[in-house]
Amino acid sequence: MNESDYDYPDWTESQGPIRPPVEVILPCDPTADDKLFHICIAAVSLVVMLILIVDRRQNPSHRKGVAGLLSPVNFLNQTQPKGVALAVFGILFCELSVVVLSPNPLPFVRDPAPESKGYWRILSLFYYPALYYPLLACATLRSQASCVMGSLLTWAHLGVLVWQKADCPKTPQIYKYYTLLASVPQIACLVFLSVHYPLLLLRGWRKSGAMETGDADEGLDSSYYKDYVKKILKKCPSKPGTAKPTLCQRVSNTVRAYVYTPEEVFRIPVLLAVSVAVSFIAIYQLALLLVSAVVPTLHIARAGVDQDIAFVLAGFNIHLSDDRAEVVKIVVYYIWCVEVCYLSAMTLSCLISLVMLMRSMVLHRSNLKALYRGDVNNVYSHQRSTRPARPALVCWMGFTSYQAALVCIGMVIQTIVFFICLLLAVFLLLIPILHGQNLILFRLLLGTWPYWLTLLLVLILPHVAARFAFVKKDAGTIDLDNRSALFLLTYLLFPVNVLVGALLGAWRVVVSALYNIVHLGRMDISLLNRGVEPFDPGYHCYVHYLRVEVSQSHPVLKAFCGMLLQSIRKDSRVGQKMPDFEEGIQLVGPEKRQTRAAAARKARARWLLLLTLLNNPSLVSCRKHLQRPIVDGGVQNGTLNHTAVNAPTADAGGKD
Repeated sequence: MNESDYDYPDWTESQGPIRPPVEVILPCDPTADDKLFHICIAAVSLVVMLILIVDRRQNPSHRKGVAGLLSPVNFLNQTQPKGVALAVFGILFCELSVVVLSPNPLPFVRDPAPESKGYWRILSLFYYPALYYPLLACATLRSQASCVMGSLLTWAHLGVLVWQKADCPKTPQIYKYYTLLASVPQIACLVFLSVHYPLLLLRGWRKSGAMETGDADEGLDSSYYKDYVKKILKKCPSKPGTAKPTLCQRVSNTVRAYVYTPEEVFRIPVLLAVSVAVSFIAIYQLALLLVSAVVPTLHIARAGVDQDIAFVLAGFNIHLSDDRAEVVKIVVYYIWCVEVCYLSAMTLSCLISLVMLMRSMVLHRSNLKALYRGDVNNVYSHQRSTRPARPALVCWMGFTSYQAALVCIGMVIQTIVFFICLLLAVFLLLIPILHGQNLILFRLLLGTWPYWLTLLLVLILPHVAARFAFVKKDAGTIDLDNRSALFLLTYLLFPVNVLVGALLGAWRVVVSALYNIVHLGRMDISLLNRGVEPFDPGYHCYVHYLRVEVSQSHPVLKAFCGMLLQSIRKDSRVGQKMPDFEEGIQLVGPEKRQTRAAAARKARARWLLLLTLLNNPSLVSCRKHLQRPIVDGGVQNGTLNHTAVNAPTADAGGKD
């Protein structure tokens, strides 16, 4: 992008600039009336919910009770498909971004009074989740009727939305194409749902009249949990001696640390996947809003510059040139530079937000895997319990919303800061160098060059002295040398080091501010010191979110529960003795003849399972402790006493 890409307004000495005609966008009312559509679709959604409730009550395999009937999706089940939840949450966020800026936040009320618009906007925050709830509920039930109703509802939403945007592609709100571009993610989510429901219907995923629901035992028969346990208990090959990595290996490791690649035996939780999808949509919506709100205004300002701008600048004692035509060109050029700086700052902010989001995904997986294996200390700065509590549940429910809000706030602050920095760099460094005038910064540096030279020498002198005079190597050891000169130089450089310390303090403020601004949208790391991490509300919410996920969705625990349910079903069906499933969740395959080697493998598998469950802090907090006081030298129930394990002894009374 350069200056020649823009057409400057033509001007003459007598007539002034010839302004392009201004396009006036009038309010547009689509033929598909929004109010009538919402009245009809709300009634249809209510009927669909009643049908789903009746269908679910008639099926004995589903849960009874209002709470079970109204549950949209099991957010703690890692084996279920996540596409429908991602699409519905994306639609809700798109509606939220439109409601905040729309003059009619609730479609049932047209042109509300300014004093009551806020109340209607609050009411709309509860209306749209209820409106799109059937789209999520139909995917949860997955019966033939639910797939048909989900398809019809999705087609209705998609058809009317496309109809309205085709009738009124231009609106006077912010930018003529803003509402059309803002609805692109919503249309994409509805297209996905409109294809997903018919595919479910065609595949015929039914089981006894209805498919699996979001019950507590959903997904326990999946092989995902067994495969996860097999991987963590698999004997890892011994690694060769660690050698210094090459440059290519370092670059590859850095790229892998910022690029999330799926793994076969690990699936991210549903809420985490939803938060990532909503964050991507939030980045798009906010970038569109920032561009639509500023760039068209700059275009209008640039096109409207005439020769009168010279008199306006003269009123502020700004004299650019004696020729007014040249003043117009200079001002237009400066406005173009401002536009380029703004677009560059916004693009940089979007890229940083995307990179930080991908890095968060990698760290989320690392933290969850560490907590699954009980490595609490490497995730938290303090010893924490994984048992869920009331604050943890509150944070778990709002984790997705908080993540989207922090991403938006972080992008706004990043865009402002980067825009200011680019303006200073362009107007104080780049333009003065290119045109050879307005060298304000260079004149300031030239007037204070003795101070900067002194600071540079003070910074170089200690490093050179430490390298050649104060450090000696003798027989492979490093020690101090010339201590008298070291003490003298320390005393002499004290006053100048005070100035260096002030410079380092300013640089520390800049680095800390930039670091916090770049990482503001991330909740998986704290912006505070490790000693005061609980005072960071974002990180505090993330810690509690992990507590709920690990305590309720532990793969090892679900694998164990799945094996118990499988054994109970086999016992009730066959009427025989329950088979032996103690071999570490079928890690050792059944054999026709029990040999001594098979018995040894079975015993080793039992021992590994015992150590895994006994040493896992995330399971200790959920274990019932012994109802007796702990004697001196004893351990609490759930912790491993290595002395007792290695050499069990009996006490004086003959008891173990």
